[in-house]
Amino acid sequence: MRKFLPLAMFGLTLLAACADGKKEAGEQVVNLYTARHYDSDTPLYERFTRETGIKVNRIEGNANELIARMKSEGANSPADLFITADAGALWRAQQAGLFQPVQSDTLNERIPANLREPNGNWYGFMRRARVVAYDAAKVKPEEVDDYEKLAGPRFKGQICVRSSDSIYNLSLVGALIEAWGPERADRWVKGIVANMARPPEGGDRDQIRAVGAGVCQVALTNSYYYIRMANGDNAGDRAVTEKVKLGFPSLDGKGAHVNISGGGIAANAPNRDNALKLLEFFASAESQRHISQNNNEFPASPDVAAPPPVDAYANFTAHPMDAVAFAGRQPEAQSMMSAAGWR
Repeated sequence: MRKFLPLAMFGLTLLAACADGKKEAGEQVVNLYTARHYDSDTPLYERFTRETGIKVNRIEGNANELIARMKSEGANSPADLFITADAGALWRAQQAGLFQPVQSDTLNERIPANLREPNGNWYGFMRRARVVAYDAAKVKPEEVDDYEKLAGPRFKGQICVRSSDSIYNLSLVGALIEAWGPERADRWVKGIVANMARPPEGGDRDQIRAVGAGVCQVALTNSYYYIRMANGDNAGDRAVTEKVKLGFPSLDGKGAHVNISGGGIAANAPNRDNALKLLEFFASAESQRHISQNNNEFPASPDVAAPPPVDAYANFTAHPMDAVAFAGRQPEAQSMMSAAGWR
């Protein structure tokens, strides 16, 4: 995993890397602002350049940093394409006027309608499920097959979860608000707070390890963190997943909540056509398979089979909710969670 560059270094890095997309006369470039900080994405950029002759200049940071940067740069922003790992971040960028809508037959064919913004402002090209890891010796699968059960008395003091400002938790609660309405969702949030085994701390893998250590019986996690632990080089993490299993709760019997990795073309993109080519490249079957195999996310396109080791976990029902629906509920979710004491 790459380390983020300090914000103070971003301007110098951009100038050194791409000179506003005009490093050399005639050189084809695309300036990518990315909150996907995975080393496994680098071969994708290299392959894109080999196939198209377009050089990919990258600026990396978390989504909020990059959105703030694009806003401050305004019409002079060199950003061509912004990609990130949460529908809520894409929605916030759209609300800030940082995207331009594009219509692409390739993207419309490759990406299901519920995983893209209706007017073409952004498209999801990978999926990640927000599900549960549970102690198989203490919890029955049917006890965690529905999100609502997690907030019930059965799990009093038995749930581990990361903080309320986690974008993944915000999107999950946003989906519950969209599906249930605010009153029922608020009861669920308060139930989760009452059932916490400890104050929120750490990331998703820390929650899974806490289940393995007996701190709690159930943890909320993104699917790919568990898959990564179960198939990684860390023997301790592999041992944890021998006793801690992955469950896919359902929302109203319609399937597990699914978030996306995706992107949109910047409103003032100086290399718009190249940005569209790169976004379409991410949506290709070969790229989706590469990301799935190396980062353990699920492909967005139904015609792309998940490769090993993800295929062992891919046979689940995904809730068909539009990503734009739960993404737009994140501000309400944040207020609700803070009011309930979800730190």
